Amino acid sequence: MIWDRILGRKPAPAVAPLRGAPAVRREKSYSAQTGYVYQYYYEGYREGDRDSRLGNEHVFHVTSDRKTSFPLTVFLSRAVVEGWESRHGRTLSPTEQYAAVKLTLFQAFDDRGGLGAATADVEVDAAGIEAHLETLGISEV
Repeated sequence: MIWDRILGRKPAPAVAPLRGAPAVRREKSYSAQTGYVYQYYYEGYREGDRDSRLGNEHVFHVTSDRKTSFPLTVFLSRAVVEGWESRHGRTLSPTEQYAAVKLTLFQAFDDRGGLGAATADVEVDAAGIEAHLETLGISEV
């Protein structure tokens, strides 16, 4: 940090700490349609910003070979949540939002063969949240 000031470099912005992690990590497995078996656990979430869109970044710790692991982030923007809420006339609970995030994670496992650190950024879009919550029977009041 002192060298940054001496050399006139701007320090990297601080990343907000994760919240909402379970007290005890539980590693879970998912057998993807690609043939990979992923092991993962939930690290927590933090507020994030993607291209000037606010939302929450949900971070999972993932491996497919038990040798190398990487963080995988699923971004759920406020605009997507608010859009769903206005279409369905009710508020989504944090648990329901997490359900959409987790099903988006599973979809990434199913659709992307050989997920790794370079491809570990996923986003819940309007069509995805509709489909995932409909699958769970979550809709109007």
